[in-house]
Amino acid sequence: MNEQTKDYSENPQEIINESFDIIDNLVNFKNIPEAFRPIVRRVIHATGDTDYAYNLIISPTAVEAATEAISSGKSIVTDVNMVRVGISAKAIDKFGGKIICRIADDDVAAKAKESGKTRAITAMQESLDDISGGIVVVGNAPTAVFSIIDLIRREEVVPALVVAVPVGFVKSSESKEALKIFLDNKKDVQIPYIVNIGRKGGSAVAVSIVNALINITKEKQAG
Repeated sequence: MNEQTKDYSENPQEIINESFDIIDNLVNFKNIPEAFRPIVRRVIHATGDTDYAYNLIISPTAVEAATEAISSGKSIVTDVNMVRVGISAKAIDKFGGKIICRIADDDVAAKAKESGKTRAITAMQESLDDISGGIVVVGNAPTAVFSIIDLIRREEVVPALVVAVPVGFVKSSESKEALKIFLDNKKDVQIPYIVNIGRKGGSAVAVSIVNALINITKEKQAG
């Protein structure tokens, strides 16, 4: 009996290339700045959701700030371990940086219980040195976004970039809108951001954004 002819590729790069070709046919990228297209494309690829072509908001200097922070070995601080483990650790290690998530640390859990605050808030408060000058990435916890706003307002941190794409029904959309409004109106220090509109988001979105920024940094260094 003849082996049935496969109607799919087993080559990972071919699959990725085909996915990107499909995305490019579904989405009009003409209205998206060229520097932002790899990010949008990666998010759509990770989620299967073309809405991100229209609801992802990337501030003008976000890519530049990210590549500078990554290439200079600054830390990436995440709200949950699901985001941390998805980011390309080998690439960050080569640049001399670290990917940090403290939400599961025993001392964070203890302090959160004592204060009555979420572990996401406490983890951000315990990561001030790493957040300052680094990239903070929130994929799940709206309270982490509100915590970052508060820390910036109190001048305790000045991150190079804030990626905030938490998912959910409780304050998810509101937290992203609050961050955008706050940073847009901050006059003394300009802090770029990447957010999305609405309840959608999550770890896969956060990871795809950061890994796209890492790839952009690698390509930039390669010349």
